[in-house]
This record gives sequence, structure tokens and C-alpha cells, in this order.
Amino acid sequence: MLIIRIKNSFLANAVCFLLINLAAIATVQALEVGDPAPDFTLQGSDGKTYSLSDYHGKQAVVLAWFPKAYTSGCTIECKSLAKNGHLIRQYDVSYFMASVDPLEDNQGFAEENDADFPLLSDPEKKVAKAYDVLHLLGFAKRHTFYIGTDGTILKIDSDVTPATSAEDMAATLGQLDIKRRE
Repeated sequence: MLIIRIKNSFLANAVCFLLINLAAIATVQALEVGDPAPDFTLQGSDGKTYSLSDYHGKQAVVLAWFPKAYTSGCTIECKSLAKNGHLIRQYDVSYFMASVDPLEDNQGFAEENDADFPLLSDPEKKVAKAYDVLHLLGFAKRHTFYIGTDGTILKIDSDVTPATSAEDMAATLGQLDIKRRE
């Protein structure tokens, strides 16, 4: 009898824990097109610090969240952006990949994949939470945010194809009428 009570007590506690956490997650307001993009200040793989507020009124921003450095899909996406970044740079935009990986991991990952753009690190996961991309297992979901010069979210792409990431970003920038570079 005692073993059954302990198991039932354990099960009851586990169910309560799960319900409390699900309720907390459900209360998080998901970002939508037209919302102000959460500001961030993050370290880049190039040794610089980047803040969204630095681009306000000056330039659109693309923030491509990815799950984990050195994994297959993320490597494919990073290589797409490195190889075809010229398509994105036709537009007056700054673009970044971002993850919750430590800076050292993103630096090595960027170097290994010849990334000529910064990979941002959010190891404290605060920015990932603000963008509502933090997976329950602790990594970032693969979502790309297009942010206008006024700081509002123009588009959220939650169906990213890593192999054509650069081409898709460039096409989206064109659809969003982002100013072309001269």
C-alpha cells in the first residue's frame, strides 16, 4: 500500500508540475506581425555587440533563430546564408543568425561555415524567450523575424527551409518592399 501511495503521490506531483508549467507557457503572449520587436543586445561571432535599437530608423533587420550550432539543418542554413548572402545584401538590411549557444560555439561554427555575417549568442535565453522561440527542451526554434526600420515585426517565418534560406530571405525582403541598396 505504501508503495502505491508513493507512486500515486509522485504521479500527482508530476501532473501538477506539468499543468503549472503548461499554464505559464500558455500565458506567454506570442508575437505577431505589427507588434514591436523586442529589443536585444547580444554578442556576435565577429566580436561585436549588436542591439536592435541601433537600427531603429536606419535599417531593416532579419533575425534568423536556429536550434544548435554544428547540427545538420543549422549547418545547411548557415552555408546557404554564407554562399548566397549577396542576394540578401541587395537590400538595405542587416541580417543575423541567432541561437542560445555560447558565444564560443557560434564563433567556431561561423568560422567553420565561412559565415560573413554575425551569429548572435543568447546563452541566458532571455531574448529567445522574448521572441517566443525558446523550445521546452532549451534550444531555439527555427524562426526568422523580419523587422522594419520602425522596429515593428513585418513577418515571422516559422516554416524555414535551411537549404534555401538565403534565397527565401531575399524573396521575402522583396515582397515586403524593403528598400534596395544602391
